[in-house]
Amino acid sequence: MDTQDLQKIKNKYDIIGNDAMLNRAIETAVAVAPTDLTVLITGESGTGKENIPRIIHQHSRRKNGKFLAVNCGGIPEGTINSELFGHEKGSFTGATETRKGYFEEANGGTLFLDEVGELPPSTQAMLLRVLQNGEFIKVGSSKVEKTDVRVVAATNVNLIHAVRRGKFREDLYYRLNAIQITMPALRDRKDDIYLLFRKFAADFSEKYSVCRVALSHEAISMLQSYRWPGNIRQLKNVTESVCAMESMKLSPNAERCEVSAAALASYIPKETPDNIPVISDGRGQGSGISDSDMQMIIKAILDLKQDIDKLNAAVFGDGGPRQIAAGHIPAPAPAVAKHAAAMEEPEWQESEPEQQETAEQHEESLSLQKVEHDNILKALEKYKGNRKLAAAELGISERTLYRRLSSKD
Repeated sequence: MDTQDLQKIKNKYDIIGNDAMLNRAIETAVAVAPTDLTVLITGESGTGKENIPRIIHQHSRRKNGKFLAVNCGGIPEGTINSELFGHEKGSFTGATETRKGYFEEANGGTLFLDEVGELPPSTQAMLLRVLQNGEFIKVGSSKVEKTDVRVVAATNVNLIHAVRRGKFREDLYYRLNAIQITMPALRDRKDDIYLLFRKFAADFSEKYSVCRVALSHEAISMLQSYRWPGNIRQLKNVTESVCAMESMKLSPNAERCEVSAAALASYIPKETPDNIPVISDGRGQGSGISDSDMQMIIKAILDLKQDIDKLNAAVFGDGGPRQIAAGHIPAPAPAVAKHAAAMEEPEWQESEPEQQETAEQHEESLSLQKVEHDNILKALEKYKGNRKLAAAELGISERTLYRRLSSKD
């Protein structure tokens, strides 16, 4: 494909950039369009994968047929089969009439299945069948129906890894992956970043009648050095934020404003160890868990333990067995224990459920308080006076153990 034809396609689909990988993706889409081969588009979220299926459809013999796009990840698992393949009247609650699915609606055209990696296993089996021989069965029906649909799928997850984990059918993967087109991440298209910024800024200026925003050389370098995890979608949001806050209303004296690197820095998220995913090396460094997240984890553990204490009290009485708490709460991970040690241990107040007085209870020679005191003494004896271990055995805090011993003395 020559440069002129390539640029015409980019203009038609509003694609900005001259990156070699981007050009290769477009050229591949045009090359495979005349065939009926299934195409799998891969790439991170926000890289513009949705443009490729439209290019394929418009350059295929099916261009006069329907083009339907389905976000598989946005449809609940309970209704996805009905959405894709249709259903018969009365097949489930709410099925008040027979309904066509996307495969039937797109007959003779192209169906784009976005986020195909999110399909549940049952739907994967049905999709494999319709890809192999064009056959499908509506939900609630036993009649086999036929359709003639070109399928283009897209995913932002690694389907090979999903296959290895048993989350995606291997035979379906190979059926979808007849032709693979990869959309490059924005961080791999550094020379295109400012081109996209200028396009988004121009669109914003025209739409809201504000002066067009440009960047200084230092700001352009900053823009290109950022890794853009959200890709083009994130860049567009940042550009619009910059234009909204930094520009002024159009006037005869101000049609353009330049943003410095210092001003741009406030709009680009800071990259710190807290927001860059890392794998723990087991030495307490680079755990990837921020302090705020760690506090939430610790609080959840403490709340869980308090709930179990209350359950024990309700079932066994305040002085009863504590095996539930002692046996079912695992020791915290070293990173959690390190943070928890710095926190002041809360003093839990255990509930005292109302006891129904029965004849058997009146005949008990020991009070609940004495039973509780005896249990504490037994636990202390078992652990040779170690209050921390004794408290863990009883499912109470050291402070509560100490208070109950003091109240008995």
